[in-house]
Amino acid sequence: MKRFWTDVAVTADGGIALDGRPVRTPGRLPLVVPFAPLADAIADEWRAVGDTIDPRTMPLTGLANAAIERVAADPAAFAAGLAVYGGSDLLCYRADSDPLAALQATRWDPVLDWARTRYDTDFVLTSGVMPVEQPPRTLARLREAVMALSPWDFAPLSPIVGITGSLILGLALVERAIDADTAWTAAHVDEDWQIEQWGEDELAIETRQAREADYRAAIRFLTLR
Repeated sequence: MKRFWTDVAVTADGGIALDGRPVRTPGRLPLVVPFAPLADAIADEWRAVGDTIDPRTMPLTGLANAAIERVAADPAAFAAGLAVYGGSDLLCYRADSDPLAALQATRWDPVLDWARTRYDTDFVLTSGVMPVEQPPRTLARLREAVMALSPWDFAPLSPIVGITGSLILGLALVERAIDADTAWTAAHVDEDWQIEQWGEDELAIETRQAREADYRAAIRFLTLR
């Protein structure tokens, strides 16, 4: 679609207007955001559009669309889908030997310690890639934590968890227990170790850059409250 508007404004109810006409989601629902900083940032994405709309340059708009259309329609089902990640969290799967195992412990144990205290539960750790079952209480507590969030948390949390492979890192970010750089580094301990040992190719660099761009957009969405 080509750009057809000149003026972009945030309406009194947190909507986005193009030359006075309200922006709608792909499903034709009003694009209305309950947080003024986030609404302003989404409006800036529309102001920055060139001759044609490229959704890849408008990640905040895309996440807002997801919150309004996909998540708000059935938040319980969306939360249940996210909570499943607690059963196979990255932080619980350790290398068989040092020095990678020691590096994982350095990056991951502080986050697990936070989660143990925050959710009054414990986690089963294992070496290698064979699945390990977490205690039912742990899964229940993580599910409760996810269910307590709003659709505006779910929308950015979903890509964060998908990119990092860790619901625990995602919850720590939502609750401001860790910062974005700490979580990103923790999520890429194994990958960075492999790069250090064997180097990386151009395709892997591009893939990682794309993942990080999505991650940073989700983090920004999460913090613009």
